[in-house]
Amino acid sequence: MRRKLLIAIVALLAATPAWAHELILNGPLVQGGLLRGRVEPGARVLFKGAPVRLTPDGQFLIGFGRDDTGPYPLEVRHADGSVTRRSLAPRKRDYKIQRIDGLPPKMDTTPKETIARIHREGAMIAEVRARDTSEPLFLSGFVRPVEGPISGVYGSQRILNGKPKQPHTGMDIAAPPGTPIHAPADGIVALAEKDLYYTGGTVMLDHGYGLTSVYAHMSAVTVRAGQRVRQGDVIGRVGATGRVTGPHLHWGVNLFKTRLDPALLLDRK
Repeated sequence: MRRKLLIAIVALLAATPAWAHELILNGPLVQGGLLRGRVEPGARVLFKGAPVRLTPDGQFLIGFGRDDTGPYPLEVRHADGSVTRRSLAPRKRDYKIQRIDGLPPKMDTTPKETIARIHREGAMIAEVRARDTSEPLFLSGFVRPVEGPISGVYGSQRILNGKPKQPHTGMDIAAPPGTPIHAPADGIVALAEKDLYYTGGTVMLDHGYGLTSVYAHMSAVTVRAGQRVRQGDVIGRVGATGRVTGPHLHWGVNLFKTRLDPALLLDRK
């Protein structure tokens, strides 16, 4: 009897993949970073107590915002009933803070007559960022949408006349007006607008699993909502529309409401 039991245990171990209970995390554990995880098919993942969508082969995404510190709980409930737990604390970053005083009042306030428009457009953007498309288009990886000098970095912030403005939540890339802007990854066009108050010509792409990206200040929008794009397809052209002082592309990336640093996604597969 003992011999039969031993043989059964050995057979079970041989049939179980060596990685069956592994939790693999790839990417920078840092503020603004995106982690791509992997567990065995059939497992469940919870991050901060909430369930996370998994691809059929067990891949998933978790992200950290500009000011996230943690530690945050990550839990994997394996198919056999066992549980793996991790505590994730993203590394803190130093951000560029610029103070500018003595500006005319109109430079640090929003005109009252535009408030309703701003709220309406903000609701459109929030709706896109709430999407949870089940197609993992992000698996294509990311490349830069346009070449040029980096003129604005993630996390920087201006304090105008003593009033802190919203931190910069993306990457600004300077380029001549009309320069083609390419989709940095496969996606579905979730928003294509020619004239938003803050961002002017604006495109948002849905990369699946809550990951979206935004391209702002375009002089031309060359895609339409609902259109599918592949990495490298032209989606618009660099401009200076919206609230800007010169031509450039603002590129931002979100995992649902979490603002990520696009620079940390480049050349990752």
